[in-house]
Amino acid sequence: MSNVAAPVTAPEDTSVMAALRSPRRLKTEVLAGLVVALALIPEAISFSIIAGVDPRVGLFASFTMAVTISIVGGRPAMISAATGAIALVVAPLSREYGLDYLIAAVILGGVLQIVLSVIGVAKLMRFIPRSVMVGFVNALAILIFTSQLPYLLGVPALVYPLVAVGLIVMVFLPKLTRVVPAPLIAIVLLTAATLVFALQVPDVGDEGELPSSLPSLLIPNVPFTLDTLSIIAPFALAIALVGLLESLMTAKLVDDITDSHSNKSREAWGQGVANLVTGFTGGMGGCAMIGQTMINVKVSGARTRISTFLAGTFLLILVVGLGDIVALIPMAALVAVMIMVSVGTFDWHSIHPKTLRRMPKSETLVMVVTVAVTVATHNLAYGVVVGVVTAMVLFARRVAHLTEVVDVAHPDENTRVYKVLGELFFASSNDLIYQFDYIGDPLDIVIDMSESHIWDASTVATLDAITTKYAAKGKTVKIIGLDDSSTERHDRLSGNLGAGH
Repeated sequence: MSNVAAPVTAPEDTSVMAALRSPRRLKTEVLAGLVVALALIPEAISFSIIAGVDPRVGLFASFTMAVTISIVGGRPAMISAATGAIALVVAPLSREYGLDYLIAAVILGGVLQIVLSVIGVAKLMRFIPRSVMVGFVNALAILIFTSQLPYLLGVPALVYPLVAVGLIVMVFLPKLTRVVPAPLIAIVLLTAATLVFALQVPDVGDEGELPSSLPSLLIPNVPFTLDTLSIIAPFALAIALVGLLESLMTAKLVDDITDSHSNKSREAWGQGVANLVTGFTGGMGGCAMIGQTMINVKVSGARTRISTFLAGTFLLILVVGLGDIVALIPMAALVAVMIMVSVGTFDWHSIHPKTLRRMPKSETLVMVVTVAVTVATHNLAYGVVVGVVTAMVLFARRVAHLTEVVDVAHPDENTRVYKVLGELFFASSNDLIYQFDYIGDPLDIVIDMSESHIWDASTVATLDAITTKYAAKGKTVKIIGLDDSSTERHDRLSGNLGAGH
């Protein structure tokens, strides 16, 4: 019998040098960047319209975000660009005060992101439950699909067969060859078909005018006063928080897909730097784009910073140098790509009947709440926050019922010993006060805490209230068995929390 251990598969090297040394991997990175760049164009234009700014503002933001984050970011192959979430945040500011105030808010938002990264905001990712992550992914898939509906409703009938052909190409071509990414083949084929047969269907050019010049340094023309700060600060904080939340969630998702680890603190810092660069070049700001990231990582197979850098570079070349050609790409081709991304992003296993039967109802509820809020608000950040709060409430409710008080001993006729079992915090300790027999108990009460732990001031206040209730009936309470941290917390807070119950 052989004792030779099975070979261990080393994690894939995501370094730039490893890709440059491998022609096959370099080709994958280059083609992935090109596909992402093509898909970015209509989305950047659409987000510009949402934000109430010229299309070039969104396109330049996508270029500068992608190129900058490819250098300073912490998650290789993740795509950052102008996003719908940021567009929704800045739209009211743009409408009321204009582009200069928007850019000032983006710059301040970048500064806040850098500050938040330094104080360790990325570590908060550990508090996001798996059910929220699943809800985040499923909501994202739904939003990606619904965002394509405007291009599928009220359009010429020829759009539908074009989309169908694109989907067929992307489903079946990878079964034959993966030499060239299927989305790129679909885009080229459908563009060629519309030109050869002179098909009258909506194209990229219909989405807005593409820029003809390079981005340049721009200092926002706003007064450097406290009034200006009071106007832009709330929007800057929203940009920082929404951007970091979406970017860190996307980084975690890519970690899971690629079975690798990213530097979340560096990613948070990189997002701030990217928004600073974007603001000073006249862009509308942005964050990680999960849809484009899925195209890059899951569909095209990219794994390094090269694809992210080239996505931004190709985007600039396409819209500035080859704008006339790019404008001819039918929207049907890009819609087909995004539908495939939506289907591939959705966690179908999470809604399988077997999974739903096995999964605790609270976990399923958290997932559904996350999806519902996200889809209703079209804001992934809102969905995640509400999902986390829901998970916390349900967890506290569940844990609260695990605390128990048992009568363990009667050393003599004047003494009774209780033992408290379980973790004590605000949700579980509030019921603790009702589990003692204040009237029927003897004169001396011992509460053994050796199998419990005090986590907060609410528990100390409850123990004070129990002691007070016994004292009112001429009885004494002795608390024993506290571990070191519980003893320190109890000694520091006991008697200093106001009136008991």
